[in-house]
Amino acid sequence: MSEEKVKVILLQYTQYPEEVIAQAARLCYSQTPIRNLQNTISDAAQTDFITNLADMGHFSPFEHVSFTFGVEGISRACSHQIVRHRIASYSQQSQRYVSEQNFDFIIPESFNSQGLFKDATNKEACVCGKEWFSSIMGMIQQWYNEAIKRGIPKEDARFLLPNATETKIIITMNARELLHFFNVRCCNRAQWEIQAMATEMLRLSKSVAPNIFKMAGPRCISGECSEGKMSCGKMDEVRIRFQS
Repeated sequence: MSEEKVKVILLQYTQYPEEVIAQAARLCYSQTPIRNLQNTISDAAQTDFITNLADMGHFSPFEHVSFTFGVEGISRACSHQIVRHRIASYSQQSQRYVSEQNFDFIIPESFNSQGLFKDATNKEACVCGKEWFSSIMGMIQQWYNEAIKRGIPKEDARFLLPNATETKIIITMNARELLHFFNVRCCNRAQWEIQAMATEMLRLSKSVAPNIFKMAGPRCISGECSEGKMSCGKMDEVRIRFQS
């Protein structure tokens, strides 16, 4: 058994993504033949096109470029949240075909906080700490292995596995959907695991397409917080973090 930390790899992305978006935008407003577009847009013009598109809310040209990420070290609880973003493509490690007879798992930080939980006698003791969590995972591992040993198919034995089970997934999104994804999942209100994953995805995306993702991140980066009464109240801190 082991703990895993989220790991994100940018596997592939559309070549010259900002140029592609600028060409698509130029086509919408120009009589220039398509074959000539590539030679008529300078780097400075690309930046201007992308900035103006964002300001106007004209994001359809952003759909012409895509980014593919490999993600590991996340839990099944996290992957269930990811796939709710339907304008994307996913390939996830299968528990139906891949044996989990030595599965890794994710331990939430709250289980590492000594003194956070109290036992039945009300003494300060972390009865639900890291060691306790790991022992529960060990019990589940034994149940799963016993089921496999007794001939239960992997596709049925997986019903014993917890949301903490580590998984691996490949994700492809176009730039428009990524901007929305970052709006929602980089927010302090997002669950900690998917927030960490989304923030790393943004860092990688920004490194290869800085103009596209210049103002990417939680909605409060470029406007008011959309969480209403549920706001974290730390908008200034969030803006400094993502803009830097």
